[in-house]
Amino acid sequence: MDAVRGPLPEAVTIGVIGADRFIHRVAAVAREETRTPYRLVTGAADREVDARERAMRLVGDVDVLLFSGPLSYDEAMSDGPLPVPATFVPTGGVALPTALLRGALTGAVDPARVSIDSAPERDVRETYAELGLPTDDVHVLEYRESVTAEQFLAFHREHYDAGRTSGAITTVPWLAEQLSEAGIPNITMAPAVMTLRATLRTARLLGSGARLEDSRIAIVIVRLPDSALPNRTSSSNYWYQELMLSLHRALLHDARRMDAAVLQRDENSYLVITTMGSLRSGTDDLARAPFLASIRAALSLDAGVGIGLGMTTLEAEENAQAAVNLAVASSGGLAYLVGPHGNPVPLPESAENPAPEPEPVADRQAEMLQEIIGLLDTSGDDSRVVDADRVSRLQGVTLRTARRTLRGLVDAGLAWPMPPARVQKAGRPPVRYQLLDERLIT
Repeated sequence: MDAVRGPLPEAVTIGVIGADRFIHRVAAVAREETRTPYRLVTGAADREVDARERAMRLVGDVDVLLFSGPLSYDEAMSDGPLPVPATFVPTGGVALPTALLRGALTGAVDPARVSIDSAPERDVRETYAELGLPTDDVHVLEYRESVTAEQFLAFHREHYDAGRTSGAITTVPWLAEQLSEAGIPNITMAPAVMTLRATLRTARLLGSGARLEDSRIAIVIVRLPDSALPNRTSSSNYWYQELMLSLHRALLHDARRMDAAVLQRDENSYLVITTMGSLRSGTDDLARAPFLASIRAALSLDAGVGIGLGMTTLEAEENAQAAVNLAVASSGGLAYLVGPHGNPVPLPESAENPAPEPEPVADRQAEMLQEIIGLLDTSGDDSRVVDADRVSRLQGVTLRTARRTLRGLVDAGLAWPMPPARVQKAGRPPVRYQLLDERLIT
């Protein structure tokens, strides 16, 4: 019989606010994480102006809120702070060149004649420079707190109607619908998977920090020694890119065990964001340094590793900077931790211990999920999103029993409630559930 791979305690519940497509993309990314599974509650908001109302419906059931972008986040904050911590998916990054490539391949828009909203103008100019494309006919309206979706729409229409652009690139799903209705070709600049993954981890850290003192933010700076860098550390230097990618992979080896986010900080260093509790778990209660062994094995060099703690994120990063300076100045083989009181603590390198496999858990909920999945497969349905009516017909039970079954799967961490489907029927649309069959192991 199958059993559930017992997750670490799901202490943090993340409320995801955004358009239906965004919610499903976040859910798909969150499902990939099986070692420390996520717990999601969703609130569909097709319009950014609805973000606060949707968020207030969820605040009693979540520890942190994740919005689809800065526009919906600011709309939710417009009438005052929310009762729980909140964050949003950042714009720009690798999503922009991906959108430009899609536009060029499909012929939807000409990347050399386009209007772009939300993305920082500097990101746009640098991306076009890397691609060797002119920006004379590229028009950008950056996101600012005072900008509305209607102003974005007017911006795109003005340039298209004047013949200055071939179409628009937007980050706002509602705006994409309005552009299409107006006959303006457009591409939606969706956040990349790596961005969603990092943002989910940030959301979890925010929620954890709000609940547990042991989950306060810990920041780690990992710096390559100057001797390991080429003379010219530009993004076009292939050897340099390979070095940084190898370092990133080595960091992820440990970071996954600590549920940490890994971000490039500058030309020769990375920033790792985690919590004190996760850091303790990944270093045998600070008995050894994180990352040193993995970096040495992957790159055959000694990197500087500094860990900073603090009452604020800024203080933690400043302490991490002081700690990495000490590590670089040392003879190698040591990382340093600097806390709020400024006293450095050396952490020695040691052999990495594999994370213990979670204990299997067998219970009625696991058997019920297995039964529903088997019935879906038998009927030729490979969908893992169901509602109570579907489960009722599959199992031959009443709707009330099916609803109780699905709620039990949610409580057991084996399903997530999802936004209802858009239907033209009268009455309240049924709640759909994402079945998490990957949490079953043979």
